[in-house]
Amino acid sequence: MNTTKAERIRARLGALQSLTPELEAAAVISVEGLMISSWLPESIAEERMAAMSAAMLALGERIARDLDRGDLTQVYIKGEDGYVLLMSVDERAVLATLASEDAKLGLVLLDMQEAVHDLKQWLKPGNA
Repeated sequence: MNTTKAERIRARLGALQSLTPELEAAAVISVEGLMISSWLPESIAEERMAAMSAAMLALGERIARDLDRGDLTQVYIKGEDGYVLLMSVDERAVLATLASEDAKLGLVLLDMQEAVHDLKQWLKPGNA
């Protein structure tokens, strides 16, 4: 049975959360702020997460460019109750996650990198 690109992406987000219990949410978002796929708790509105992630990404890209830091690869925000982590998938999409305050960031980022590797393949133009 063939699975669609959207089904593969959603399953990969679910697997990412299974591997990383500290992750509370995961989503793949276009740079324009449109939700591609998500694995979010009901308390988080998809549209809101997508819009805020796109804004955070745009600001991070501008800062990296204007301060000569090269192409943006990651952005994170630490709050009292946890982290918002963004990792570039390609020029069209970003992987956004929410992690708990006790998350081990090194492991979370490693798991995100592995997910990004898969997502890059599936999001390539022409891949079904």
